[in-house]
Amino acid sequence: MSRRELREQVFKMLFRAEFYEKSELPQQLALFFEELDKKEEKDTSYIQRKFEDIMAYLTEIDVQINEAAKGWKTSRMGKVDLTLIRLAVYEIKYEEDVPTGVAINEAVELAKNYGTDDSASFVNGILAKMV
Repeated sequence: MSRRELREQVFKMLFRAEFYEKSELPQQLALFFEELDKKEEKDTSYIQRKFEDIMAYLTEIDVQINEAAKGWKTSRMGKVDLTLIRLAVYEIKYEEDVPTGVAINEAVELAKNYGTDDSASFVNGILAKMV
């Protein structure tokens, strides 16, 4: 899979996690990989590692988002938008090999595909305030 495809799969798994208890996540991850097309061992381990890393930093990421998003709290944001912002913040703050502009652009592109008509501009606005 390309980096873009891997990022999209991480987004899908993070989004899925929004609807389950923490104790159910290992089972959901296993189901996710059963349903995944074009899976290679290196891709599934990348997706799993990145998903687990983001979940480990979730509290810190949400604090950073809440500080930057004036008038918005993570609890009020749409699940798609919030998930994309979390993914981009993780890439910006914790992955040195992902340029900030790439993380923002990829989040905006995914927002166009998965979010509402306003998602791309909302995601871009929040991320722009964070950098």
